[in-house]
Amino acid sequence: MAEIINLRAVRKAKERLETRAQADANAVKFGRRKVDKRLEAAQLEKAKRDLDGHAMTPKDPE
Repeated sequence: MAEIINLRAVRKAKERLETRAQADANAVKFGRRKVDKRLEAAQLEKAKRDLDGHAMTPKDPE
């Protein structure tokens, strides 16, 4: 006898694989991890603070 397969289960498994493949493609194309976003924001903030710390104050006009 032939093996009996549940077509609904096969269809759902195929949909899951396609959805996962699309999600992985979107993650590569658009996404960054939350840790990476926070690290970049912290680095930008530190660079801004460092730059502001080196700013010279204007002299008083006499």
